Amino acid sequence: MVLIPAGSFIRGDTFSDQFSGEGDASELPTNAVTVSAFYMDKYEVTKALWDTVYQWATNHGYSFEWGALGKAANHPAQSMMWYDAVKWCNARSEKEGRIPAYYTSAAQTTVYRSGEVDLGNTWVKWNAGYRLPTEAEWEKAARGGSNLHRFPWADADTITHIRANYFSKADYLYDVSSTREWHHTYDTGGYPYTSPVGVFAANGYGLYDMAGNVYEWCWDWYSESYYSSSPSTNPLGPTTGLNRVLRGGSWNGEAIECRVASRNNNGPFGAQDFWGFRTILPTGQ
Repeated sequence: MVLIPAGSFIRGDTFSDQFSGEGDASELPTNAVTVSAFYMDKYEVTKALWDTVYQWATNHGYSFEWGALGKAANHPAQSMMWYDAVKWCNARSEKEGRIPAYYTSAAQTTVYRSGEVDLGNTWVKWNAGYRLPTEAEWEKAARGGSNLHRFPWADADTITHIRANYFSKADYLYDVSSTREWHHTYDTGGYPYTSPVGVFAANGYGLYDMAGNVYEWCWDWYSESYYSSSPSTNPLGPTTGLNRVLRGGSWNGEAIECRVASRNNNGPFGAQDFWGFRTILPTGQ
């Protein structure tokens, strides 16, 4: 894991040209958001790490609705529900002797270990255990310490297959890849066309694959208008909703989805071979 320092960043579509195809209204308005320091996994959770924790969890009172798949041990785990990603975070905490973050009610007495439970913001011990990043934490980390850039790197506002595993098209002026469609190094062996974690350059914080490879589940309920009413410090997302947030683009997604401001969402019961996650750990543990 790497330390993401406390501080503020400019959240949202800083290019503000969504009407010309940059993004959409859910990425606006831009605003300054401050988050506390935290540690974040350098890499998306791999199939090897998923399996290690999963085996421990199923032997210690956990049950999963679906589990996860993975093309190889060093590729990202994928095809897990949001519910299973959250339970896996708790299992990782307990396996390491840490206090879990997620509980089945606001009383925070019963650890979330089974079932499809729509957890609320008050059901979380925010300063304990492994957990999914909030959407704000994810975006701050993805920006790598640099504001006002389109992608996780600060030296260019364009994307190519040299930088990320995604589906390239000529539709976007900022997609300047010399190769198109799926990444030709990884479009073999059948779906999914994931790549091993860490093969592309890291961002300014030392995080890999913050653009492309697999979308990453975040904690937050999704609301298209959330930025208009969000707190400016440590926002946790809406208190209720239907869908949970996904961030970062994927091997199957286009350049527009790889932008650090891009927002996606799906029901927590969904599972796709281009969805994965990485965890964070609060400081002081």
